[in-house]
Amino acid sequence: MTTLLDQSPETTTPAERLRTTMAAMRLSFTWFGTRKTLSPDQKAQAAESFGAEGDFLSAGKKLIDVKHPAFRAVSTVRNRAVSYFKGMSLPYPEPAIRLIRQDRLDEITERMQEFRQELDIAVTHLDRAYGYLKSAARERLGSLYNEGDYPESMQGLFSMDVDFPSVEPPDYLRQLNPALYQQECQRVQSRFNEAVELAEQAFCEELARLVSHLTERLSGTDDGRPKIFRDSAIENLSEFFERFRQLNIGSNEQLDTLVADAQRVVRGVRPQHLRDDQPLRQHVATELSAVQSVLEGLLVDRPRRNILRRAK
Repeated sequence: MTTLLDQSPETTTPAERLRTTMAAMRLSFTWFGTRKTLSPDQKAQAAESFGAEGDFLSAGKKLIDVKHPAFRAVSTVRNRAVSYFKGMSLPYPEPAIRLIRQDRLDEITERMQEFRQELDIAVTHLDRAYGYLKSAARERLGSLYNEGDYPESMQGLFSMDVDFPSVEPPDYLRQLNPALYQQECQRVQSRFNEAVELAEQAFCEELARLVSHLTERLSGTDDGRPKIFRDSAIENLSEFFERFRQLNIGSNEQLDTLVADAQRVVRGVRPQHLRDDQPLRQHVATELSAVQSVLEGLLVDRPRRNILRRAK
């Protein structure tokens, strides 16, 4: 698969590359609220047992058990959809909006439709368990239970929606008010400049977290034995490298170099190799420590949204 750098002329800036190769996408959910604030009378009754005033007490109740397998299955679909969306996109400085590659639009929307279907199935199973969940709530809540808090069914109370909001200046302003149109152009340009900085920050933070975790697991011992680490410590790094390759806009030479250095250190290294070969384990830990040190400098010495960028 091509990278974003392959799709844009070298003369463009990182912000321009984002504007020409990415699309704005928003993922939103409708979700049944599982907690409810106590009524004033209930709060007053609860406060009385502590000798407190009801107005100074904040209290609520759980309507259903969110740890029940049927409800957890519904929540799992949402978490997977959000994780997938974030993994396929870059941040944008407006709430809930992220940037996806235009050439992967069909792939992403198809996957989101699959998540939507999975959610519908999970909600159907939850609805079958709804009677039991209400019965359990009635026993656990005692006098706080109120039948009016509960809908007749769980169907229709959970949904996932995707839309593609425009982040460009509206064309009609060009004729109606050219001065205002120019202001909007400048505002949008500023947003994409900020999006570049947010992307760098996100990549830096994720790489630092992954490298720090693996380095800590490879260094030192627990009770005289090498520390245990999961295969995912290596696999997560490999997934990061692929995501960085696909979404990198080439805005920060130092970040590019650090990613390349970390990838070189673990290239061809399998988790079992690190468990069986102590010299290799120590070498990888030492090399990653150097990468980690530079990453920490990027994150600490430079304030948020002020990482050095290069223009192309």
